[in-house]
Amino acid sequence: MKKTLYGIPNCDTVKKARTWLAEHGHDFEFHDFKKQGLPRELAASWLEQLDWEVLVNRKGMTWRNLPDERKAAITDKAAALELMLENPSVIKRPVLEGAGPLNVGFSADQYARIFAEAA
Repeated sequence: MKKTLYGIPNCDTVKKARTWLAEHGHDFEFHDFKKQGLPRELAASWLEQLDWEVLVNRKGMTWRNLPDERKAAITDKAAALELMLENPSVIKRPVLEGAGPLNVGFSADQYARIFAEAA
């Protein structure tokens, strides 16, 4: 299956993931949320695989800059989907698809385990 890394190019964690994948010889496509957007069907499929609380980064600046009323309204998958579509920067990055189960975030150890299991 084709591997796709989703994120924003200037995000430090995304940069680390891209570097790790390249250094370890893994072919992947990079999907830039800012330039390429986020299709509703894709975001909805992610929410079928992972809890919205895993996908929505409530520690990042995008979340912190939301009005309190908007944050309080995010209580379920449907509300999270709308927020993710309005503001893809609120998604925890990177999202890796195509190397086993959908994966969110990055650490070298985490990716080493993912690709050892996928091999």
